[in-house]
Order: sequence, then C-alpha cells, then structure tokens
Amino acid sequence: MITASPIKIHRLRGTDVAMMRALNVMFGAAFEDVAPYERAPPTDAYLARTLDRPDMIVLAALAGGQAVGGLVAHDLPKLEEARSEIYIYDLAVDAAFRRRGIATTLIEETKRIGSESGASVVFVQADYGDDPAIALYTKLGTREDVMHFDIAIDGDA
Repeated sequence: MITASPIKIHRLRGTDVAMMRALNVMFGAAFEDVAPYERAPPTDAYLARTLDRPDMIVLAALAGGQAVGGLVAHDLPKLEEARSEIYIYDLAVDAAFRRRGIATTLIEETKRIGSESGASVVFVQADYGDDPAIALYTKLGTREDVMHFDIAIDGDA
C-alpha cells in the first residue's frame, strides 16, 4: 500500500470483495454508465477468485476508507519474448476527488507492479472526446493511433 497525500492506494485481493463492490459503484458513477455495474453483479466467490489471480491488478484509491478512485488492469504475457504488457482496462476517479493526482498515482503504482513482474510497458485506450483522459495519458506516455474492434462471441456486438 502506498500513500498520496491523504489518499491511500490499496491493491485488492480476494479478501477485498466488499471494497471491489464499492469500487464498481464508483466506476458506474464516474463513467456515467451505472447499468452494466448493476445488471448482473458477480458472486462473491467469482470476485474473490478473480482478485486473487496474479495477472489481475486492481487498485483502489481510498479516502477515509471510501473508494474514490480505482484502476483495473491485466498483466498480459507475451509469447515472442519472456515479458508481459499491462493493459489498463478501467481507470476512474470520483468527480469530487479529481485534479488531485490520484489517476497519475494509480498509474505510477501500476508501473511499479509491472516492473516487479517483468512487464515492459503499460498501455491504455481512450475514447475520442474524453479530453481529460487523453490529456493525462499524453502527459504520461506516447500516443499510438490504432483501431479497436469488438468481435461478438454470441453474435450480438
């Protein structure tokens, strides 16, 4: 656990199911997209098992024990070399806590974890029009313009 001002950064494990649920509530509100987080929440057993995976990086930014920011990333092993890359899947900070360096601190902790695990890079996607995210990622890394495709498994995209 590291501390950034009064904010504590905590890596979640299988014993942190309640905190993961609180983080999901915060994600839904921050993304202004609550439905996916409420529609079919996973069981406690699923969350505990997933949080205990060594390739899952889930960080919560805590203020007074409350989740005010969070990051979900996946450590993806490569096969052409003995290394991995870390993909940030979700990153959000509660509106009342933005502009305090929390997102940057979450990314820096992800980089530290990646360094320990032998990862070579952290990468993240941003949506066009999400100017705050684009500004943050531009400050921290190199922009690559790529195309993203969702390929449905069951026929529904």
